[in-house]
Amino acid sequence: MALSSEAIVDAGIRILDEYGLADVSMRRVADALGVQAGALYYHVPNKQSLLAAVSDEILRSVEVPSGANVAEWLTAWAGGLRRALLAHRDAAELVASAHALGLGAVDPCEGGRAILEARGVPEPDATMAALLHFVLGHVNEEQTTSQMVALGVIEESAHRAGEDHFAWGVTLLVRGVQTQAA
Repeated sequence: MALSSEAIVDAGIRILDEYGLADVSMRRVADALGVQAGALYYHVPNKQSLLAAVSDEILRSVEVPSGANVAEWLTAWAGGLRRALLAHRDAAELVASAHALGLGAVDPCEGGRAILEARGVPEPDATMAALLHFVLGHVNEEQTTSQMVALGVIEESAHRAGEDHFAWGVTLLVRGVQTQAA
C-alpha cells in the first residue's frame, strides 16, 4: 500500500478506536503503517495536523439533515453529530480540542448557521456554538463514563448521561432557538 494522507488518517482512526486519543502519535501511526515516523511528515506536517485530519474525518461522517423546519434540522444535526462522535473512542475530546484550536478544515456548524440565517434566527453563530458545545460536552461525559464503567471504576447504575438526557438537552436548546426566532 502506498503511503497517503488517507492511509495515515485511517491508521490514526484505528489507533484512536482501539487505544484512545493519548496513543495517537506520529510514531504509533508510522508503526501501524510499517514505515518510519519521518515518512509521515511529507503528508502530515505534525501531530496537531494529524489530529485535526482525524477530527475532520470524523466530522465528515455526520449526516447533513434535510428539511426546512429549523427545530427538526437542529435536532437531527445534533443527533447525527452525537452518533458520529460515539462511533469513535475519545472523539468528542479530539473534535473539541481541534475546534478550540482552530485546526481542521471541517466546520460542523456551517450548515446550521446557513439555515438559521436564512430563517432570520438571531445570532446563528452563537446558536450553533451553544449546540456544538452541548453535544461535545455531553458525548465527552458519555465516553468518559463508559470508559470508567469498563475499567470498573464506577458502576453502570452511576451512568447518567444517556440518550434521554441528550434528547432533553437538545429539546431545551431548540425551544430556546424557536423562542428567539418568534
